[in-house]
Amino acid sequence: MDFNKMLLTLITFLPLAGGGLILMTPRERVGTIRWISVATTGIVFALTCWLWWIFNPAAIASGTAYSGYDVKTLTDVPWIGAYHIHYRLGVDGLSVLLIVMTGFLSFLATFVAFPIKKYVKGFFALYMLLVTGMMGVFVALDFFLFYVFWEVMLLPMYFLIGIWGGPRKEYAAIKFFLYTLLGSVLILLVMLAYYFKMQSFEGGKYAEYAFNIPQLVYLQPFHVPDGPTLFQHLMFWGLFIGFAIKVPIFPFHTWLPDAHVEAPTAISVILAGVLLKMGGYGILRLNYPLLPEVGATASVMWFLAILGVVNIIYGAFCALGQTDFKRLVAYSSVSHMGYVLLGVAVLKEEAVNGAIFQMFAHGISSAMMFTLVGVLYERAHHREIARFGGIGTQMPVYFGLAVVGFFASLGLPMMVGFIGEALVFLGSFKYNWLLTCVATSGMMLTAGYILWTMQRVYLGKGKEEHAHFPDCNRWELISLVPMAVAAIVFGVLPVLALNIYQTSTGVFLNLFKNLI
Repeated sequence: MDFNKMLLTLITFLPLAGGGLILMTPRERVGTIRWISVATTGIVFALTCWLWWIFNPAAIASGTAYSGYDVKTLTDVPWIGAYHIHYRLGVDGLSVLLIVMTGFLSFLATFVAFPIKKYVKGFFALYMLLVTGMMGVFVALDFFLFYVFWEVMLLPMYFLIGIWGGPRKEYAAIKFFLYTLLGSVLILLVMLAYYFKMQSFEGGKYAEYAFNIPQLVYLQPFHVPDGPTLFQHLMFWGLFIGFAIKVPIFPFHTWLPDAHVEAPTAISVILAGVLLKMGGYGILRLNYPLLPEVGATASVMWFLAILGVVNIIYGAFCALGQTDFKRLVAYSSVSHMGYVLLGVAVLKEEAVNGAIFQMFAHGISSAMMFTLVGVLYERAHHREIARFGGIGTQMPVYFGLAVVGFFASLGLPMMVGFIGEALVFLGSFKYNWLLTCVATSGMMLTAGYILWTMQRVYLGKGKEEHAHFPDCNRWELISLVPMAVAAIVFGVLPVLALNIYQTSTGVFLNLFKNLI
């Protein structure tokens, strides 16, 4: 079989094989377990880089069946044939970008997890299962398969927070589980609606496409000439709430600060760097393409754009009021993901490109921020911002990396966080200049909490209780330096990412050309 045809399967299930190998390793061989995890995620990351290399945005399929997807890596095999469920994998530019980001962060987070001492075997086995679930979501082109992978993520994350988390880990894990489960139920109901609709659509002749995502987008079985119906609105909002919980969008965000604060550092890296992007990915892959008539409705566009601005400003104000370092970074994620919703809502090319880039940029910057917080926590065993001070002079290498991470999150020009926000503003200004002006105030608030935090934690006179803190060790450098390099490289050369998915953005916007 062609290696490229097997590539997506290898990327998805190699972590699961690594998890199986970990389970067969004696639990007392902690070093072996860690290096199996490093080797597995390292190979997966290498495979995602190869996927990036072979992906040609200009040569994606143009047929109706897989419009916008790369046929070189497409896999389509019947799985549960009686119900037209297929093992269907494929990628477009959006998928490739997020798959590479997931491979990158999954590999580096393995080193971040080295300080874990309790139940090391169980931790890394669950971690490998989590990586499989994340990769599966980004490659699945069958609605049923997508839902399976979406649910696969839920269980390991619940245990990784609930067993290896902080003092209130059980509360945070249950809250995360219940919120995510609510979203999953809504997605399931919409999936079932599509299944039963395709059984009757035009006499059932398209029943075989009941779960085929590209064909569902092409056929638009719920389309009506007179515009969106109440049922279409219910379907759209069911999907939106399901994905908005994962983003998270206000007011479905309250699980995030608790989960971040209680989760171990490596899981916070994955939670902020990858899992939040799955909500944005779901909106771009399913929510809008399956129901473009609703998404292009003036009232829906306006409401979602306002919701995005609320996320930006509310998240920033909440971050300003935090005393816990990790909770501050968690609320900054709420704010930064608001740019994603604003960019998608206005349906302008620049804004959608910016929203996608913002998902990628926030994946890098937020993962780096949580790693930086984790480094301090390993030494101080607390996260109270007021108790720090002068860390920059005591840990100069760490401070240099922190400057990169904080300024990338702030959106400083020539850093990865700037490009996405700028593109979102360019597109949203075409939609409504006043709304854009309000949204830009979020940048001022972001500068406020970032600079204030840097001043309180890293600058000023050093404290005696921190005088013995060692600078970054080799494992911390291995995890932080690549993130810092990525934050600078993609800030200086954003075309490295933009060129991958711009064609896919055109395919996405083509769905709305006659609607707005």
